[in-house]
Amino acid sequence: MVLPNFKENLAKYAKLLVSTGINVQPGHTVALTISVDQAELARLIVKEAYAKGAVEVLVNWQDDVILRERYLNVPIERLETISEQRIAEMNYILDHKASRLVVLSEDPGALDGIDPEKLSRATRAASIALNPMRQATQANKISWTLGAAAGLEWAKKVFPDAASDEEAVDLLWDQIFKTCRVYADDPVAAWKEHEERLVAKAAILNKEQFVKLHYTAPGTDLTLGMPKNHLWEAAGSINAQGEHFIANMPTEEVFTAPDYRVADGYVTSTKPLSYNGNIIEGIKVTFKDGEIVDITAEKGDEVMKKLVFDNAGARGLGEVALVPDQSPISQSGVTFFNTLFDENASNHLAIGSAYAFSIEGGVDMTNDELKAAGLNRSDVHVDFMIGSNKMNIDGIREDGTAVPIFRDGEWAI
Repeated sequence: MVLPNFKENLAKYAKLLVSTGINVQPGHTVALTISVDQAELARLIVKEAYAKGAVEVLVNWQDDVILRERYLNVPIERLETISEQRIAEMNYILDHKASRLVVLSEDPGALDGIDPEKLSRATRAASIALNPMRQATQANKISWTLGAAAGLEWAKKVFPDAASDEEAVDLLWDQIFKTCRVYADDPVAAWKEHEERLVAKAAILNKEQFVKLHYTAPGTDLTLGMPKNHLWEAAGSINAQGEHFIANMPTEEVFTAPDYRVADGYVTSTKPLSYNGNIIEGIKVTFKDGEIVDITAEKGDEVMKKLVFDNAGARGLGEVALVPDQSPISQSGVTFFNTLFDENASNHLAIGSAYAFSIEGGVDMTNDELKAAGLNRSDVHVDFMIGSNKMNIDGIREDGTAVPIFRDGEWAI
């Protein structure tokens, strides 16, 4: 199988990521993170960014094989030491208000078999050291976009029955192009129409200002509190400079932050989670008084326990996101083993930190003020998928009235 017009569509995709994703403007600095296997796409992105007027494009190359060798051979104490070079790079990006574009293509199981203690401690150290970048991103101080590219090992996991490696990669590229609307005659216009539909749903929810959400489905009965003056967001965001950008491409979600102090019940995941180079399946979480009191997984149990119990703020939730079962990604029937895609096929929750923009005035609040308003503060933010065509969600008004938001996995509001 050879994907028709691949080079033409790859060029369209690069332009979409640059012009609609991070929305490069004259004078911008761009920071691109991408795998060494995706050099063709990287060159197109760099060329397009400069054509849009960028004054500098920084490229951070990634490689799964090198990363695995690092975890296998570097002592845990050294893994916990974040280099001055890495800190300086972060500060340079923040000082220049650089637009960040991260293209994901890694093998979802690249770090399978690595000591979970090593993974946990190294990830925690990096999260703490690079926390200023997380806070800037979660407050939209800079523009940022997550995109994807079809890496071979990833493609083979998504399409294990493909006739060849080439076919698997082509099939994954086809899904990326479809879900990102690259095949449209005018992808930019197609994204604008899509964003308008999602924004309309967010507007309805913002007007309601529910005080609680109640989720029910097989394996799930969960009640979450909602902070006062919370804001539901959709595809587009505005950075501190007043510039529009799309944080996730693809995206099908409408999302906000829950009140981390109010969560009671239990929830069961409906899709695998790729986290820290491990594929985690069958997650079950129990909440009481706002905290995770128990979490198990049929696969990757220790990795999930270390995520929740070894990281500050990881017992609370930072995001609730609504995605109808009829979303194109869900209807594709493909499990991507990649949160960027799987979260846009399913309602999901995020363990850890909330986005500051999820509450009125939040981007100008201190961490203490955000926490007092009910927004969780943490060194991590990890989404896991809970939606299905059997999920019902009610919004609870202040007077106790229940309003259907989802019925059988579809919008009811």
